Amino acid sequence: MRYHNITKDDMLNGTGLRVVLWVAGCNHGCKGCHNPVTWNINGGLPFDEAAKEEIFEELRKPYIEGITFSGGDPLHPVNRKDVEDLITEIRIKFPDKNIWLYTGFSWEEVKYLPLVEKLDVLVDGRFIEALKDTKLYWRGSSNQKVINVKESLIRNAIVSIIQ
Repeated sequence: MRYHNITKDDMLNGTGLRVVLWVAGCNHGCKGCHNPVTWNINGGLPFDEAAKEEIFEELRKPYIEGITFSGGDPLHPVNRKDVEDLITEIRIKFPDKNIWLYTGFSWEEVKYLPLVEKLDVLVDGRFIEALKDTKLYWRGSSNQKVINVKESLIRNAIVSIIQ
């Protein structure tokens, strides 16, 4: 896995103060994307032990609510195994932190992936410029859904955390 940035004390990509990992690689090519520099799967830097420790250092802080995976697309097929491994390690080391993930894939396309059940919130769907709305919380266009993963898996239906 490669990444472009680790943002600290972020308040825009999920609830509370968070750390955000911006992974490299996206094949959706959404017109008007706010972060096209992350599309190249070979862009950015290799995700190494130093980057992991930087994230863990932030997650050790009691005021950090959790981590958000964004990009690029953390669920790009090349990223899935490494993202799942990192999420698994975070769940073990930081069980009280919540985990959000942004993807251009739809819930229907990814709900069966093993890593999805380890998430708290999944923001799904491609950004659609014609549906852009700057008043929406945690998403860029109105087609995207902010999904409570655990409840959605239990009910076998999408449960949004916001309307």
